[in-house]
Amino acid sequence: MGYLHIGQSVMLPDRQIIGIFDLDITSQSKITKTFLNQAEEESVVVNVNEDIPKSFLVCDHPYHRQIVYISQLNSSTLARRAAEELSLEGE
Repeated sequence: MGYLHIGQSVMLPDRQIIGIFDLDITSQSKITKTFLNQAEEESVVVNVNEDIPKSFLVCDHPYHRQIVYISQLNSSTLARRAAEELSLEGE
């Protein structure tokens, strides 16, 4: 099992990651806004940035339906890191 560094000192098990999303693109959707607002109301949003948020990750969690992590890292950076981690596991 690998881990993905998503900002600050936060590492997530790659098996728990459902999706990595760009906030600029997806926040224009009413469905995404509703999803993020509901996650905030349910207190399942973890903000791991000190800068402008650029992406969010939706992750499985054993005690909640899902956990949403807000990251200052670009979604493309996170996706590249995840792909690199998967390729390292295959070696």
